[in-house]
Amino acid sequence: MRFAIALLTVICIASAIGTVVKQGEPLVNYVDQFGPFWADVFGSLGLYHVYSSVWFLVILAFLVVSTSLCIARNTPKILTDWRTHKEHVRASALKAFHHRAEGHLPQPLAQTQDQVARLLASQGWSVKTQVRTDGAEQGVMFGARLGAANKLGYIAAHSAIVLVCLGGLFDGDLIIKVQAWANKLQPFQGRIESDRGRLSVDNPAYRGQLFVPEGQRSSAAVVNLPDGMLVQPLPFEVELKRFKVDYYDTGMPKRFASDIVIHDARTKTSKPFTVEVNHPVVYDGVTIFQSSFEDGGSQLKLKARGLGGGPEPERVLDARVNGEAFSIPNAWWVSQGGGAGVGDVRLEVTELRVINVEDLSAARQGPVAEAEEADAAASAAGGKDVRGVNLSGITQHLGSGARGAKAKQLTNIGPSVSYKLRDAAGQAREFQNYMAPVTLDGQAVFLLGVRDTPAEAFRFLRVPADDQMSIEGWVRLRRHLSQPALRAEAARRFGRMAAPASRTDLQDQLADSARRALELFAGATSPKAAAAATTGAAASAPSAPAPGAGALMGTDAPPQGGLQALQDFITAVVPEPDRPRTAETLMRILNGALFELANVGREQAGLAPLRPDSPAALAFMTQSVLSLSDAVFYPAPVVFTLDGFEQKQASVFQVTRTPGRNVVYLGCVLLIVGVFAMLYIRERRLWVWLQDDGQGGSAVRLALSSTRQTLDTDREFDRLRDALLGPTPAASTGAPDARA
Repeated sequence: MRFAIALLTVICIASAIGTVVKQGEPLVNYVDQFGPFWADVFGSLGLYHVYSSVWFLVILAFLVVSTSLCIARNTPKILTDWRTHKEHVRASALKAFHHRAEGHLPQPLAQTQDQVARLLASQGWSVKTQVRTDGAEQGVMFGARLGAANKLGYIAAHSAIVLVCLGGLFDGDLIIKVQAWANKLQPFQGRIESDRGRLSVDNPAYRGQLFVPEGQRSSAAVVNLPDGMLVQPLPFEVELKRFKVDYYDTGMPKRFASDIVIHDARTKTSKPFTVEVNHPVVYDGVTIFQSSFEDGGSQLKLKARGLGGGPEPERVLDARVNGEAFSIPNAWWVSQGGGAGVGDVRLEVTELRVINVEDLSAARQGPVAEAEEADAAASAAGGKDVRGVNLSGITQHLGSGARGAKAKQLTNIGPSVSYKLRDAAGQAREFQNYMAPVTLDGQAVFLLGVRDTPAEAFRFLRVPADDQMSIEGWVRLRRHLSQPALRAEAARRFGRMAAPASRTDLQDQLADSARRALELFAGATSPKAAAAATTGAAASAPSAPAPGAGALMGTDAPPQGGLQALQDFITAVVPEPDRPRTAETLMRILNGALFELANVGREQAGLAPLRPDSPAALAFMTQSVLSLSDAVFYPAPVVFTLDGFEQKQASVFQVTRTPGRNVVYLGCVLLIVGVFAMLYIRERRLWVWLQDDGQGGSAVRLALSSTRQTLDTDREFDRLRDALLGPTPAASTGAPDARA
């Protein structure tokens, strides 16, 4: 018994782990959640496939065998004891019971026998009578019992454990593993099915995933195993007519539903159904659940925008999600500033998300937001000193670390496209770009995300939207920044604008300073080379590579350009006491030169120039400087933006055939019945010995036993004693207190 309880405890703990830890996830998800060390430890213990792990199945099977042997050994004894009333007990043995009483009745023995039989029958006792005529004991012995279902509760409870474990073994992966071993099946990886990777359509138990795009049919589910996948054919075809999603006001989905048609070739019938979450469809013994949904091959129109200023800066591609990869010629890749050693780059479109609900309350956190809140609080308080202690602000940092200080601001920020750029060596980076601008910190920006591995979170480049709410203004500025002729023209315009017309020498000096600032910012020259040219010393390092080449795929050079290049140049040239003033002056020159460069580009595009006194133009240029500086680290010279799409959904159904489910249900019913019988039904046995006293009356001796000694047992014995012998016993009960 102790060993069985220990096994049950282990199974309960393992089941709890299997409930908390998601089963069958990719290994990288567990590494991201637990870290490399513990992910490897938990994987070696089989915690990612608990219910199909060898040790879990062995414990389950051993518990079934152990409990079955226990039932087989004890059930005959229980049934034998259940059929007997033990009426053969000696009369003298009744004096040894805790609940006992003796007395005399004036009726003859035959009348007393009838009276006792009627009383016990009226109270539901099962009675057997033994008349004894030989030996010292001559009389009538009544053997009665009540609550015999207590013994059946033992059988029911233990049988329930066996049935539940058998149901779990039958509906788990055990049958599939046995089939794979017997038929020498070979699980396959990826989407390429092996020759021997298909189960039988008559497989009695399985649990698989069925992927069906809109307007298509499928009859082949996939069963996931730790070492690969097997195809499970279905006895019918599932056609997805339409996938529907209903949303809350916040944009979060609240209802998934799939309108399907099941085509049965055997009966040549087609029946429509609607599958929803928690509302499965059962057909021919197979249960179809709405598991999730994915893209079913949506058609996309992608605009490839080169950032390097080379020929043919834009291309339009017609792509399909999870479709055939596009090959980007290396010549065009290099013309936009990419590395020459990567070969032809392949574009793999992986996902289209029409709805993206994000919490934008965190977008205004940080020093800037805190300063703005402090200024607003000071204004509301009548200009109080913001350096004073802010008790209301301190309370936001108290309490549980899980409690957010700000209310969530769930917002749908529109569609996004995810894709991978893979070079000839197989190295790939994943990108996620949003179609519409998002307002963050009062500025409309486009979010361009990138990550190196699926275990990382996306890092986003914030690109400001221009006056047409388009990304074209920033892309145009980025291209022109990489072109020396346009940089020189912008520097000349800045010199003419910043100095009086009569001071041509000053205009030339400012133009030269602006040109050098633009070259440093664009990465066209390295800070060391610029510092050597300024001081007149020989350059100790070669010139920088092509603009931004250090951040582009296929190069090993460190990133060049951006605000970091300006800082390195000032550090190398200017003495430390003069650096703050020099940095402020250089930033003014850079901002003015970039403003002129933006207007040069707008003139070439036939647009009106930006006005210096326009707040919108100044906000655009401020964000442009920051994003151009961060773009140095963007790992590709091309940005693919979503220009249009035709969405096509697909449903992922979980199809299960679980004949062991009914066995488990029966086991649960038996477990409830068994536990109730053992806990709430008391088995009681009663013996009543009647003997002629030789004076025309009857001597009565009775005793009661129970599986549990409770107050209810005491009261029940008192009632039986009073009913048989009367309220006041005619003789001593043989105990100090007959009611004890």
